[in-house]
Amino acid sequence: MLKKKMLVSLALTVTMAATAFAGCGSSDNTPSDDKKVFKIGGIGPTTGDNAAYGDAVEKASKLAAEEINKDGGINGNKVEFKFEDDESDAEKSVNAYNTLKDWGMQMLVGTVTSAPCIAVATETANDNMFLLTPSATSVDSIAPDNAFRVCFSDPAQGNKSAEYIGKNNIAKKVAVIYDSSSPYSSGIYESFKKGAKDNGIDVVAAEAFTADSKSDFKVQLQKAEDAGAELIFLPIYYTEASLILKQASDMGINTKFFGCDGLDGLLGVKNFDSKLAEGVMLLTPFAADAQDETTQKFVKAYKDKYDGETPIQFAADAYDALYAIKAAGDQAKLTPDMSVSDIGDAMKKAMVDITVDGVTGKIDWSENGEPEKEPKAVVIENGTYVAM
Repeated sequence: MLKKKMLVSLALTVTMAATAFAGCGSSDNTPSDDKKVFKIGGIGPTTGDNAAYGDAVEKASKLAAEEINKDGGINGNKVEFKFEDDESDAEKSVNAYNTLKDWGMQMLVGTVTSAPCIAVATETANDNMFLLTPSATSVDSIAPDNAFRVCFSDPAQGNKSAEYIGKNNIAKKVAVIYDSSSPYSSGIYESFKKGAKDNGIDVVAAEAFTADSKSDFKVQLQKAEDAGAELIFLPIYYTEASLILKQASDMGINTKFFGCDGLDGLLGVKNFDSKLAEGVMLLTPFAADAQDETTQKFVKAYKDKYDGETPIQFAADAYDALYAIKAAGDQAKLTPDMSVSDIGDAMKKAMVDITVDGVTGKIDWSENGEPEKEPKAVVIENGTYVAM
């Protein structure tokens, strides 16, 4: 029998007013009694190569927490949010998890990247702590039954990318440059390779690099060009992508480039000439220039709060994550005095009963923690993301 679903519209909850909510630190409130406040933690990189991801998640989570508190909190109780930097390192992420546990964390938004999330998910399973990662894409990131995600998984991203490229006749001959040492990158590559066969795409070259050799990509680029690639698929993070685009330009390679959510943040790389990213395409469920009311209100609120900064997909994912926690928490009638494990049990049941009408689309969740929503794509034009 179909379960009754509660539709939560973010468009009705976005608050435009500026506040004194801090850009770093813990939360927007200083509660006098922890028993009346839900403590939600977040983990991700705010320093290191992937800092743009964690920074976006932290900012959007705090914005959402502030709005949720203005709207009455979760089941009438306020939210306190605290974020810890893990530098996208698994060991440091576990340490951050323990730090947040000592603080009193009851639910976790994180972690942001895949390898740390895999390590932390095991810890949360031992505690039966509810975990909702905004952006960790590895299948194993949400292996325990207490874990859910907002973004697409690696297999979904790879397959959807192949489907989008094929159905829109973007290219027939595609080369891939991927990081074989990264669960994120290699996972997307494997699913893209399978999806390519179903969508009339010939993978003419597949060139790997590792975390120990990610500064010189001339060999991989030359092999892609020699193979006659019309497009190079980059299931990698934005730091390496910026180097590839610079080196491709230096080599006179003018092929198309297509990536996934890891490329979001490319335009913010220090000393990177954004002109080199002109025409780069990426699969993403969020485009800041979308004209729907929900997106426009979120983007305005984010820009107002963070000095005109435009939110990237990771911010949108995190924003939806907080509102999903609110929706499920209201549905489950959570109270802050419940144990971490009791909250975990209640949230697992509630998540499959809700629908969130978010900035990354209308989202439902299955019992395996995977989201169901429609993919979109953007192209970089004149230094901004434009919906395709």
